Amino acid sequence: MVRNYLKIAFRNIAKQKLFSFINILGLSIGMAASLFVVLYVIDELSYDQFHADIESMYRMDLNGRLSGQEIITISSCPPLGPAMVNEIPEIESYLRIQQLGDVLVKNEFETFVEEKGMFYADSNFFKFFDFALIDGDKNSVLTEPNTVVISEEAALKYFGDQPAVGQQLTFFNSNQTYKVTGVAANQPSNSHLHFRMLLSTTGVERFESTMWLNNGHQTYVKGFQPLDMEDVNAKIAVLTKKHVGPQLEQIMGKTFDEFISQGNAYGYYLRPVKGIHLYSDTGEEIEPGGNIQYVYLFSAIGLFIILIACINFMNLSTAKSASRSKEVGLRKTFGSLRGQLVKQFLVESLIFSIISGFLAVTMVYLLLPVFNNFAGKGIPVSTLFSLEMVSLVVGLSFLVGIIAGSYPAFYLTAFRPSEVLKGKVKSGAKSGRLRGILVVAQFSISIVLIVCTIIVYQQLNYTQNINLGFDRENVIVVENASRLESNGKVFKDKLMALSSISAASYTNSVIPGVNNTTVFKTPGSEIDHIMGTYLADYEHLDALGLTLKEGRNFSREFASDSTAILVNEATVKEMGWENPIGEKLWFFGRTEQILTVIGVVKDFNFESLHTVVRPLVLRHLTEANTLVVRFEKGIPANEAVAAIKTEWEEIAPNELFQYGFLDEDFDALYRSEQRLGKIFYLFTSIAIFIACLGLFGMAAFIAEQRTKEIGIRKALGASEIGISALLSKEFVKYIAFAMVISIYPAYYVMSEWLESFAYRIDISPIVFIISGLVALAIALITVSYQAIRAARVNPVESLKYE
Repeated sequence: MVRNYLKIAFRNIAKQKLFSFINILGLSIGMAASLFVVLYVIDELSYDQFHADIESMYRMDLNGRLSGQEIITISSCPPLGPAMVNEIPEIESYLRIQQLGDVLVKNEFETFVEEKGMFYADSNFFKFFDFALIDGDKNSVLTEPNTVVISEEAALKYFGDQPAVGQQLTFFNSNQTYKVTGVAANQPSNSHLHFRMLLSTTGVERFESTMWLNNGHQTYVKGFQPLDMEDVNAKIAVLTKKHVGPQLEQIMGKTFDEFISQGNAYGYYLRPVKGIHLYSDTGEEIEPGGNIQYVYLFSAIGLFIILIACINFMNLSTAKSASRSKEVGLRKTFGSLRGQLVKQFLVESLIFSIISGFLAVTMVYLLLPVFNNFAGKGIPVSTLFSLEMVSLVVGLSFLVGIIAGSYPAFYLTAFRPSEVLKGKVKSGAKSGRLRGILVVAQFSISIVLIVCTIIVYQQLNYTQNINLGFDRENVIVVENASRLESNGKVFKDKLMALSSISAASYTNSVIPGVNNTTVFKTPGSEIDHIMGTYLADYEHLDALGLTLKEGRNFSREFASDSTAILVNEATVKEMGWENPIGEKLWFFGRTEQILTVIGVVKDFNFESLHTVVRPLVLRHLTEANTLVVRFEKGIPANEAVAAIKTEWEEIAPNELFQYGFLDEDFDALYRSEQRLGKIFYLFTSIAIFIACLGLFGMAAFIAEQRTKEIGIRKALGASEIGISALLSKEFVKYIAFAMVISIYPAYYVMSEWLESFAYRIDISPIVFIISGLVALAIALITVSYQAIRAARVNPVESLKYE
């Protein structure tokens, strides 16, 4: 019997080629798109799960408040970990790491720049984390001073096919030679931490510091078992007060309790390692993290796409099934039971969905490398064939097949054979209403996705074109200019003599990497103010295109400028100054200084547009550090780089030339949003394509069903345009309903997303109108082909149609 069902099913598939092609293509693309979303979501949720003790692993983050400004950071102090192990019984071990900036690394023959993945790490790194070592003993690789563990990729880069262990590398940040004691396997892509080199902390002075207010490391702790976070955080608060209090009183002249009573806060707290990637709110992770809201959003998109594909399948199945009513009547007349006919329809539907599932898996298998590159992922192909994914595909195929086949199966087989054979059973009002509802649902989803895509595009375009208060174009950053030391001024002067260079400035921090946690006071006041601060030389305003609002710039004519500062408008507002020029700020750094305001620059965005412009203080810099170079407009960037490099090699022939572009640094701030935009573009296109496939099939069915009507209308003088409009009218009504239904969900979702930006676009009603018109235009173009085709058929042939 099953063999007979299959035989009849494949015969029908072959007979109805267009219907079968549309159904299988739409469903397979929808399932493939949804599988990509599932793989993305699984990968996001799996971060750091490969560590055996992940449930009891935590990072210590700092939550502070000073003068009403919140400080949330991943940094902690060197003595925190040892104190926690000694004073909190639930803590088993600790690990400290510290990320390094760009580092010049030299093997025996060549010097390279390592821009990321460089860390100091305690000796128990490979006992704390479950990163694999290819060569070396995890118990001893980092115990000795001046030792380093490198990744498999770095070993190949520096030593080729030669064994790396025992070789030496020179690090120019410390002018120290390190011995390679281990080679680590390249870390899984779903880790919040990736490293290329780990330098031993043994003998490194900063890791032996007892300063509790010196937060520049990351501290991880592991419990003997998963911790009661509320209880342990309370013990950490006691420990913090005990150790931070005396140092705080020494520096600020107030007890810890007085500090807290003034509305301030200072405390470390546990953050589960398994939640770092998706739930961190610090804004300064070691690597850019994910966002649980995006996981929800992409999950919804995947669900929407499979819904659109399933609606297509159900719509076409129910529409086409009405044309088989006489077949059902004949089978019943010849003795087929209703149960047998139900099984027949369900088998046919399941065959469609199983074929689609197989094709979907094939698409995902072939396109996974492209998707990984597109989405910035490293999902292995093996994930696709995991038990969970195979079960999902099989289950989805059966579910879609049964749901899509159940309506025609139970609806058509309920009629009496006599009524069917007399032609009394047509595609009735109920099935027509169902198809209408499904089409409206399809296009409501499609319009929501179109709206979201347009708004994401507009916001990203806004971030790229907004006036930031400075000119980020045509700016080259020489990242290691500090290597020039005493030749720094000579190098800058040579650049300024070039016709292609308009300005050059030394600074200790290139925006958007400004330190925003510096404490200032006004003399005689006990109120602390947290402000951003960095150092810059005389030409800095010209190099960045900053605007001086009042006062003057740093000048070589004033020896007192060593204690002079420029402030932004946000600082003036924060301090409540009416006449800021000449005002004083007390700064505590290596030495206490009273600084004098000599000028006010207009506010500029020195951070991401997710954050409002904060108070900023620019102090004067006198030594070579990072060099910001502005080249003339119209000069190709590669020519400007070549000119700067030529002068560099003349002055420092043995030093590597490191550079970057300021506009690229700012674009990198919105990498996750740019990826979100790409994914929206892709899946919106897929959703519209699938919906149009369904419309194409539905239009073909309706044109076929109304063939005689069309023939009669043509015989009575109806024009092709009039007949096309008649057939399209029903779909226009569906799209209009869909436009209305889609407004609220699209507005709500995008309003929530835009809330994460301090500077954002307004959602215009025009977006919804455009989205609806786009959907309508696409729908009409799709339907028009079938409508015009039907209208051009000879009326004689139409009237003969049965």
